[in-house]
This record gives sequence, structure tokens and C-alpha cells, in this order.
Amino acid sequence: MSISLSVLSSKYFKLSLLFLCLTCGFKVTAQESLDKIIAIIGRNRIILQSDLELEFAMAHERDPSLSDTVKCMMLQQMILRKLLLEQAERDSVVIDDADVEGQLDNRLRYYIGLYGSKEKLESISGKTIYQIKEENRDAIREQMLAEKLQGTILENVKITPAEVDAFYKKIPLDSLPYFPATVEVGQIVIDPPVSKEMESYAYTKLSDIRKDIVEGKYTFEGAAGLYSQDPGSRDNGGRYDGVTRNGPWAAEFVSATFKLQNGEISPIIKTKFGYHIIQMISRRGDEADIRHILIKPEITTVDLNLGLHKLDSIRNILVSGKITFQEAVGKFSTDDAAKRTGGMIGDPQTGSTELDMTKLDAGMVLMLDTLKPGDYSAPHIYLNEAHDRSCRIVYLRSRTSPHKANLTDDYARIQEVAVAQKKQQKMNTWVKAKLPSYYLKIDPEYQTCPVIKEWKSETETEK
Repeated sequence: MSISLSVLSSKYFKLSLLFLCLTCGFKVTAQESLDKIIAIIGRNRIILQSDLELEFAMAHERDPSLSDTVKCMMLQQMILRKLLLEQAERDSVVIDDADVEGQLDNRLRYYIGLYGSKEKLESISGKTIYQIKEENRDAIREQMLAEKLQGTILENVKITPAEVDAFYKKIPLDSLPYFPATVEVGQIVIDPPVSKEMESYAYTKLSDIRKDIVEGKYTFEGAAGLYSQDPGSRDNGGRYDGVTRNGPWAAEFVSATFKLQNGEISPIIKTKFGYHIIQMISRRGDEADIRHILIKPEITTVDLNLGLHKLDSIRNILVSGKITFQEAVGKFSTDDAAKRTGGMIGDPQTGSTELDMTKLDAGMVLMLDTLKPGDYSAPHIYLNEAHDRSCRIVYLRSRTSPHKANLTDDYARIQEVAVAQKKQQKMNTWVKAKLPSYYLKIDPEYQTCPVIKEWKSETETEK
């Protein structure tokens, strides 16, 4: 099998992983069934034309450049899911009910966040949260069964440096992708200490807001829209749906939330983000819908200068070699998340620390242009993810110039795609071994799809 050089491009890599990623759509809108069966797997598992169209529509929404030609690959994956599910049942693979419920809850939280509230999700879908969960429970269980079996099939797939080298050498030179400049960067963050005066001012301001709400001068929702400094909820009247004890919430926030009765407003509580008041809207066991108002103590120029001064001292001991960057992050950084990654900044989608320069903000690019690998920037003020002013120094670990793919600079990327291809080959081998024991019938419209045509030859379609 020849390998196109575009195999290393990001789009091809995403498509090649489609074979391995058994994604399952979370259906929240009614779909009109086209009443056309396009595939039968085993004796009772079917795929409808509407199933394929829904999956394509969801993928096209994420990537509008996709054309109808990917439907062949999608149908291939859907058939594979059914085959894996059939085999999982033959092998008595089990998924715990609690794991299914956890996955359902995670999906719901994602869509509630996407649409803004539980009510909006229910309005768009025309169904209650309970109905959505009931309609999707079996699909989620099937997905998890298939993924569990697939993980067992592929768990021992490894690749050697010699195989990576051989994979690379099969790629025609004129097809090697051209990669933009990349960097690996880390940072040590010092959130400046806030003065007692600003702490007191923030507390008093929120106390007055709470008093006005209790006395009926404002509704909680209206006060949140006017005063809350939480950009994630302010425009929605301070509302957060689906708050749980195990979610990404500060411990003090969660503790105060689950002490409230419906309609009750909490006393002022303090977290690392500032001062909060919370109103309980409704509660279902360990899940709550709430409103909340956040007031942050203001950071003054004096506070920032204290942070910069501390970072200047940290930079001096880094440059002298008395401490490593990772050690300094663990000892000094006020960013807890950075301590888990050794201070390196990663791509939130891939987790890779190799970042495309074209995706960095202009200010970061200009600053990095003045650094060589191994250098540390001067301490400076920046806006963090919460859009608050903070202080940091940046460490440039490595840099690559724009270049064609090569094993020296891009070994990890090439290895990743080579492993994906080896897993795909392992799955193909598994499918060919199992197909003769299954009934498989495919609509003539899709029998010309290359892989499906190959699969079809492995089994009789009429029995």
C-alpha cells in the first residue's frame, strides 16, 4: 500500500484516527428517519441512512471543509462499531451501570455548557434532561462496550524506532508536509498578593449587593448581570447548571452550594478567585443548578510590582543554574495546574507541548523572538485565562523553523501517525479474521467504498 506524503498533515492525521476513534453522537434533536437500511450486521444490528447523515452533519459542523466523500469512511466506522459490539457480547464484555451514568452526565454537562443552560438544551431538543438520558443510555453503553473491546485488541500495539524510520522512508519526498515554526515554552506565574484594603473593599461591595438582593432592590439574576465579575456566567444572570461535588469548582464554593435550600442565598464565601455569593435554584441529589455573583479584589500597581520583584529574584537563580526550571515551578509558581506539567504550556486539544507559532498571540510571538532556546524572559505583566493581570517569566525550551517534515525535528509527530497506521492495520486484520463468522449486508450505493468493498469480499452478504 502506497503512502501519500499528506499522511503527516493534520487533516489526514485526524481522518486516519477516525478509524480508531469510535465516537458516538449524543442525540439531542429529533431526526427524521429516512427509513432506509444501508447496512445489516449480524442478524439484528442495522444502520439507517439517517444515522449516517446525522453523523456526517455533526462532523461537518466541526469541520465545514469535509465533503460527502468521507461518508464511506464514516459508514466503515459505524459497521466496525457494530462488529465490535457483536463481538463484545460474544465475549461477555461488561460495562458497569455507574460508568454509563458517569459518561451520560459528562456528555450532558458538555451540552449544557455549549447551549448555556439546562433549559436551553431542553428547549432546543424538545425533551427533558431525563428523556435525553433515557434515549441515549443504550447508545452510550454500546459505545463503551465497543471501545473496551477495541482497547483490548490494540493494547499491545507498539512501534520501534526502526519501524518509524521505515514508515518515513516510504513517504515520497514531494509529498512531505511543510510544518510552520514551532516552540516549546513554559512559564512561572506569580499571582501578586492583594492588599488588605482591596480585599476589604471587595468584601464590602459584595455585602452591599447581597443586602440589596435580600431587601428586594434587585433580583439575584439582575444583580449578577450588573455586578458579577465572572465572565462565564455574568451574561446568563450568574447561572451555572449541573454543579457537582466533583466538578471543576473550588472546594469552598462546592461546600457552600450544597448547604443551601432552593431559593436560599449563601453568606459571602472566599475562594482563590475572589468573593462569592450563591443562590440555589434547584438540586437533584449531588447535582445543583445555581446562580452566583463574583467580586474580585482589585490588583494595584504596588501589588504587581511585588510580584515582578519576586520573579526577578527567581530568574536570577535560574540563570545561575542553582535550580532547574521544573524545580522552580514546583517551588514558586502560584499556578497549581502548571505544577502538574512542570510549567510547560500544552495544546489543550492534543496535550502536546510543541506549539504552532501561528496559533500564539502576537505579544507572545514578539517576546519569543528575543529569546534563544534555554533563555528566560524578563519578568512581565500579562492577562491570565481569567483575564486578570498577573506576573510571569517565560522559558523557551526549544524552537523549530518552518521546514519540511523530517525525523530529526518531527520524530514524535511521525511516530504518532506511524502508530495510528499500525493500529489501523491491526484492526483490519482483526476484522478480516472475524467477518466470516458474521452476516454482513450493505446497500449497493455503498458497496463501492474501497474498504467496505474489501470487507464485503470476506463474507457472504446473502445467507
